[in-house]
Amino acid sequence: MSANRWPFVDLMPEAEQFLEELRRDGHVHDPQARLTPLSGGVSSEIYLVQDGAEKFVVKRALAKLKVKEDWLADVSRNASEWSYLECVGRLLPGTVPQLLFANRQAGYFGMEFLGAGHANWKEMLLSGDCREEHAQLAGKILGEIHRRTRGNDALRKQFDTTANFRQLRLEPYLGATASRHPQLREIFAAEARRIETTRESLVHGDFSPKNILIRGDRMVLLDCEVAWYGDPAFDVAFLLNHLFLKSLRHAPRDVGIDGMIARFRGQYLASSATAAEKIEPRVVRLLPLLLLARVDGKSPVEYLDLARQDFIRDFVREELRQGGLELAPFLRAWLDKSRSLQPIAI
Repeated sequence: MSANRWPFVDLMPEAEQFLEELRRDGHVHDPQARLTPLSGGVSSEIYLVQDGAEKFVVKRALAKLKVKEDWLADVSRNASEWSYLECVGRLLPGTVPQLLFANRQAGYFGMEFLGAGHANWKEMLLSGDCREEHAQLAGKILGEIHRRTRGNDALRKQFDTTANFRQLRLEPYLGATASRHPQLREIFAAEARRIETTRESLVHGDFSPKNILIRGDRMVLLDCEVAWYGDPAFDVAFLLNHLFLKSLRHAPRDVGIDGMIARFRGQYLASSATAAEKIEPRVVRLLPLLLLARVDGKSPVEYLDLARQDFIRDFVREELRQGGLELAPFLRAWLDKSRSLQPIAI
């Protein structure tokens, strides 16, 4: 894990209590060991542990997420996250942090601290550092995970975490947003039902630039506590959603995110061995709903002004009315219409 993912925050009494728990469990040994909370996530407590010369990160799931609205979730997702990291670490070594220890009963695990030099992809994109090779690498990694776990009965049983996925994704994104747009409620409900009944591959569930670190040609995935054996289109749409939002943040300036989307799409299809006509209609049905969810769901994006929030609402209503199922015209319409926006003052 990297300090670039979560900046340090002030020490809290809970951290001292957790440090004592780690001592009792035999994971911390130095009498002068320190536990420093790291900020940035809303669903877990995350700490940097300095135990003598050793540094590592521990993560413990929260029952109530740190957002404005009530958002509760089962803390057993911590074990699902460990299992996902373990599985992907075997399939694609180096693409996830090294795992160190776990206490499933207490709901925490430890992993490597990646140290300096690892940049957070979200921060890069917001700063205008939008490289097509990064999108291509993300497409390769995600496609490999989906292809190499496709149709695996053992993983389907191990990651039978639909209740967790419903708590962390379907209800706060699709359900909560539908409640604010009654005229679209059936569209959201139908999509939630379709996703919930699809079982094809191992799904990260939070495949977002904020959960990806980059150093040179290495890309590391984080925060996979929503892991589920389900619809791979969800991961694809989730990443595309964030790229669309970053392009809107920079609009009307063109920072090349359309090229990134094309490279991600092409590499994903090649690495996943999936035909575009099989997955793209699902992605394009879900994508506008996720865009609207980042305005009116339980986890609104923090970097868009009111004009851009209204832009998303108007754009999504129009696209749902038209009912297109291809990514290219959807992206063209998004880029063309966003050129009329005024730049956000930085």
